[in-house]
Amino acid sequence: MPMFRDRRPLKRWRYVGAYGPELMLCVGDVRIGPLRQRFWVLATPDGRIRERTALVGSGGVAADGSELAIDSEGVRARLRVEGSKGVETLSPHGRSYIWTRKQGGVRVSGLIEIDREPIQFEACGIVDDSAGYHARHTAWSWSAGVGRATDGRAVAWNLVTGLHDATEASERTAWVEGRPSELPPVTFEPDLSAISGDDLDLTFTEWSAREASTNALLLRSNYRQPFGTFRGKLANGVELAEGYGVMEQHEAWW
Repeated sequence: MPMFRDRRPLKRWRYVGAYGPELMLCVGDVRIGPLRQRFWVLATPDGRIRERTALVGSGGVAADGSELAIDSEGVRARLRVEGSKGVETLSPHGRSYIWTRKQGGVRVSGLIEIDREPIQFEACGIVDDSAGYHARHTAWSWSAGVGRATDGRAVAWNLVTGLHDATEASERTAWVEGRPSELPPVTFEPDLSAISGDDLDLTFTEWSAREASTNALLLRSNYRQPFGTFRGKLANGVELAEGYGVMEQHEAWW
């Protein structure tokens, strides 16, 4: 994809999130035109959160295909992501187009050290690869999570409004035992306490949140991504016994 199309710069990112009952971790690599930064966030159920955002080249986080590494702020990690084929979506946006591929329920494993205390980490998560020529003003709400149904089946989900959210051929997906199926449109509560839709009703309890507000001339952004737990009905008769993941609200002028 070229750096510019239809007078819009290319935006692209890879987000890897791993969610479990004792620890949640996400790593991101974001590029807007020639600008690039990476971030990582680590959250625990006691409400503590550690994070780092850095321009590429300043250290702290590295991502190379299926390998992730963190070394900053008292946190060291080396993790492997076992990817899947994923679900791809292509949508018009503004006067151009955007693309995404979501992988749900992927296995993330490796060693994490927090203040030199080692943790053998293994969890399921979501991989979000996205790119496109988004409209100047873009806003969305998003949720990604993993868990188990009351009948023991492994589940994962990706829900969104504002991007790739057409009635059909959207990115809204539920994975049950690794098999994806599209979900109908959903509605997010403004405070991110719940998501509802046709045969879907999820309630969210927050642990902690990553928040950022940026105002840098042509680039402005308001962002909030809380980590926490989910309960309720995912869809198609799938009731959650346990659910872990994130909610997100993001508004950008870019």
